[in-house]
Amino acid sequence: MPENLSIFIKEKARELGFSHCGIAKAAFLENEKEHLADWLASGKQAGMAYMENYFEKRLDPTLLVEKAQSVIVLAFNYFPKEKLHPDSYKISRYAYGDDYHTVLQEKLTLLIQAIREKSHTTHIRSFVDSAPVLERAWAVKAGLGWIGKNSMLIIPKKGSFFFLAEILLDLPLDYDAGFTQNRCGNCRRCMDACPTQAIVSEKTVDARRCISYLTIENKGEIPAEFRGRFENQIFGCDICQEVCPWNRFASFQQEAEFFPSEALQSLTRQDWETLTEADFSYIFRNSSIKRAKFAGLKRNINFVKN
Repeated sequence: MPENLSIFIKEKARELGFSHCGIAKAAFLENEKEHLADWLASGKQAGMAYMENYFEKRLDPTLLVEKAQSVIVLAFNYFPKEKLHPDSYKISRYAYGDDYHTVLQEKLTLLIQAIREKSHTTHIRSFVDSAPVLERAWAVKAGLGWIGKNSMLIIPKKGSFFFLAEILLDLPLDYDAGFTQNRCGNCRRCMDACPTQAIVSEKTVDARRCISYLTIENKGEIPAEFRGRFENQIFGCDICQEVCPWNRFASFQQEAEFFPSEALQSLTRQDWETLTEADFSYIFRNSSIKRAKFAGLKRNINFVKN
């Protein structure tokens, strides 16, 4: 029965540490089509050329998993209790611990194994930023929350410091009601707080101005117009989340693999500035910070300190 399997999936997800699990019917994302097309046409994807690929797949889950009928959406809290050295540069909180792609994929593998043992699914696949999936749109359809003005998923009374992951499969399940409210109201704190004015309109971020993009995905030089506006951010940025009133409800995460290492917590600004490639390879061997590469991280530090 779809209901019994859905209950089983949600219970197993919680056992694996996921804080939220919702299920939506797999269908073409018609409402997201125009927004995605406009965002791409206006160049707001910046140097992320891969965002221009697989347009239809981003909207149609059946092109990712044959005969897909259901989309399971999972959220995992990453809000850390630990803080970095008070004289440190800033990195996004999601990068404090081990690379979430690896940690969550291991959990998803266990969840898929459990689903296979409990059902007769033949087509099932999991995703953690690993395929063209509009994860926040699916999170809304699965009832987890709404998309805020900063384009982040906000979970009621929990906030936005969550990783998202998805499982697509070829079985009908018991579907959750989609989240239909937008609880941001007239608040625009995230838009006003962004030091580079990257949130150009509600739910629309221009990557060409976004500190997260400029310090991670960006492979070129950082535009001089943003000098002095990074507020010591050298990898990613949490400013729009830090000012969001809903994140006053954020609770500390409990996953040991997401705890920051002692080496990371002890780094001062001077340590960051004198970091060698060997230090980088050792300290961040399991970290998402590897995405920026050593040269990219040094570029960011030099841009912020000068």
